[in-house]
Amino acid sequence: MRASKREAKRASLLGLAFDAEDGHTRLTRGKNFVLCGGSEESHSVMQETAVKINEHLDRRGSRLEDVSIGELRDICESVRR
Repeated sequence: MRASKREAKRASLLGLAFDAEDGHTRLTRGKNFVLCGGSEESHSVMQETAVKINEHLDRRGSRLEDVSIGELRDICESVRR
């Protein structure tokens, strides 16, 4: 019997914020992220961060699936400066 094919690795960023007091439900989806909740300001910060992370990965020629947790942490720190 032949071993089954492995599924390709997939990774996504999940952003959650709980500071919305205006009754709006905010949801943003991107190529490898989902952002949910938050005030207009905090949701905007999550969007900007996710986009910058993807831009950083694109410049490096990397995919989210290919970076280690440590590398991702460093990327997050660099895009939030």
